[in-house]
Amino acid sequence: MNQAIVQSSHGVTLVGGAPVAASLFRMAIQRAPRVVAADGGADRCLARGVMPEAVVGDMDSISASARTAVGPDRLHPIAEQDSTDFDKVMRSVVAPFVIGLGFLGARVDHELSAFNTLVRSPAVCILLGAQDVVFHLPERFDIDLRRGDRFSLFPLMPMTAHSDGLHWPLDGIAFAPGGRVGTSNRVSEGRVKLALSGPGMLCILPKNRLDAVLQALTTG
Repeated sequence: MNQAIVQSSHGVTLVGGAPVAASLFRMAIQRAPRVVAADGGADRCLARGVMPEAVVGDMDSISASARTAVGPDRLHPIAEQDSTDFDKVMRSVVAPFVIGLGFLGARVDHELSAFNTLVRSPAVCILLGAQDVVFHLPERFDIDLRRGDRFSLFPLMPMTAHSDGLHWPLDGIAFAPGGRVGTSNRVSEGRVKLALSGPGMLCILPKNRLDAVLQALTTG
């Protein structure tokens, strides 16, 4: 467990190394104004004219020019190789919630490792991509959405679930990685309620439902 490097009473935007559109930067920073980079994510920040207040990671992908630009006081190297840079940052940030940019849509191995960190981290973190938001579901979850919204579930641990407000109810389904998953369900009522038998379920919703997800995760 790392000591906290960044402590915030506001949301934190965490930037990884995958390409990030300017519109996603704006979307995230409007909601989470403090910016932290995971290693090479510093280059992504600087390319968008954003100076991260801290750069955390093993420092194997940040460029020499980015190192110089951010300065030594903002660099927080963690040398161990048993965890990813995303995991290192999540252990180093204390905030009401984190919005992760640059972790979806590039290398699949990096994306899968980010999902693994999502289900292991106790923090509230939402990965924001060009199409989707991805987050780890608490065992009890209520959210206000729109009828017809895509609502996908992907288990990283075995579990069962109960649902209200989905077109295809979840009751009686045994979810498992390598077994039954729940992609491409949809919302049948405005409010969706889930009860899960344990941790380990990822939820994938359309990007434009970010505010509804933040509301549900931070006040539920």
